[in-house]
Amino acid sequence: MGSKKERIYFNAEQLREVEEAVSMSEELVSDAYKMSASQWLRSRYDVKTLADLQENEIASGRLAQVIRYEIKRKDISLGSASSDFYKICLQDHAILARLRQNPELKLFPFSLYIVTHELIHIVRFCKFLQHFDASPEEKKAEEIRVDEKSCEIMENVRLPGIGDVLHFFRQTREPVDELR
Repeated sequence: MGSKKERIYFNAEQLREVEEAVSMSEELVSDAYKMSASQWLRSRYDVKTLADLQENEIASGRLAQVIRYEIKRKDISLGSASSDFYKICLQDHAILARLRQNPELKLFPFSLYIVTHELIHIVRFCKFLQHFDASPEEKKAEEIRVDEKSCEIMENVRLPGIGDVLHFFRQTREPVDELR
């Protein structure tokens, strides 16, 4: 995808909108899955934008991707001492390109949908409702389930521009993410 200098990054104002969308997404998903603050998975995931991604976390053709990392404590060698940590890698360049191609879409509701979609994946993995390493067929089926749940959650959000975002994802079935 070229050198980092050639990539398009969120500017400061856009980053503020994305950060606000992340906070709102966390609320929406925790409400949808009836998770209290103590149950919330904040310590099990992080959300990063292009400026903070490693080269292997940058995807072409995707708006975001979820990468699973295994965390092991150094002082314990048993497998049971490891846990999964998920990183939502927002692809600024892909998101901004989609917004340029579809001027009716606005960054805040668009990123709200994307992050909500990714958080639903993580909740489903952590609650053992879906295996991360599923077959390609099962991943396609899971993508449909997560897309439907994302739309269900977002339909109740009163926010200018959310209708355009829902229409976009329903009409295009745009692949939001990739799981690695």
